[in-house]
Amino acid sequence: MKIFFIKLRNNIIGWLYKKVLKPIFFRFDPEKIHNDAVAIGKILGSNFLFRKTTTLFFGFSDKSLEQNIAGLDFKNPVGLAAGFDKNARIIGITPAVGFGFTEIGSITGEPCPGNPRPRLWRLPKSRSIIVNYGLNNDGAEAVAERLAGKKYLGAIPLGVSIAKTNSCKIIGVEKEVGDYLKVARAFADIGDYLTVNISCPNVYGGQPFTELERLNHLLSEIDNLNLQKPVFLKLPPDIPFDLVDEIIELSEKRRISGFVCSNLTKDRSRMKIEPGEAELVSANIGGISGKPTEELANSQIAHIYQKTNGDKIIIGCGGIFSAEDAYKKIKLGASLVQLITGMIFEGPQVISEINLGLCRLLRKDGFTNISQAVGKGIV
Repeated sequence: MKIFFIKLRNNIIGWLYKKVLKPIFFRFDPEKIHNDAVAIGKILGSNFLFRKTTTLFFGFSDKSLEQNIAGLDFKNPVGLAAGFDKNARIIGITPAVGFGFTEIGSITGEPCPGNPRPRLWRLPKSRSIIVNYGLNNDGAEAVAERLAGKKYLGAIPLGVSIAKTNSCKIIGVEKEVGDYLKVARAFADIGDYLTVNISCPNVYGGQPFTELERLNHLLSEIDNLNLQKPVFLKLPPDIPFDLVDEIIELSEKRRISGFVCSNLTKDRSRMKIEPGEAELVSANIGGISGKPTEELANSQIAHIYQKTNGDKIIIGCGGIFSAEDAYKKIKLGASLVQLITGMIFEGPQVISEINLGLCRLLRKDGFTNISQAVGKGIV
């Protein structure tokens, strides 16, 4: 009976979002809607009654979805990816919306305004977004101060994505490594895990830390901080598997718990863009999110899982719009998954829909816990 009412609730909210709210939202500038959503989330997360009410509208839990990964307890495997809550404004409300974990950032050493506007474009037919934010955020010091002493920290695991400040003043390996380290130090005692983002496609200097010598230097310095939390690497989806293999080999020598697979894609030649939207894609720089990234991310997940024999934790990200999408990543080797674009296109109830659907898919395959499905789709 409980499941019936949750499904009914989700159907009503989903219909309301797709038929009424989304057509209105999609008439406005996407960055404005993003900022407004964060502002509303901040208000809802600031009050106990608001949080409880939000849980009634969006919550769902089931024992079969619970896992302990890297010493952290996850109530479900679906997280909010970095890039939505850049400045840790809505961590109070994400558990109530149904997320099993949330990742803030990416946060840089210095405050950063990001790239000039416009820097966000929707691709409705392709179920995708062109993103050229350029790591706009308040900087390590301000965000860390904002989170210090927050009483609802720990409600669900909190990840902190760190990156190099997008500035022409911070170029050169020592300055760049120093910028990463500034963020890592600021969050040494804040958050449950760290994600080292070496894959942002929209910054000065490109992606210099996919170069092995630079990456080794960066990870060595992060190791020297002796952080008491898991550290992940966020990879670009466009790099060849031989480079992925070299990064895996390097990670074995460093204190890397796993990988986030993956970030936005910039390789236009490999994208599946629907007719009528290709011109918009070619006319604007930036990375592409959503469905065009799905197969790239899935291939990378499967490759890393096989290459590491499942010894590294994988967080799958890219093109998740349904329980089936999430389950495919899990069966290819991801222990956890993240999304943003799917929520924008499907509505906030999609988190509950995915978790509910995962329970159904687990039962269908004869599994009693989500961890049993990890990697079972590898042939």
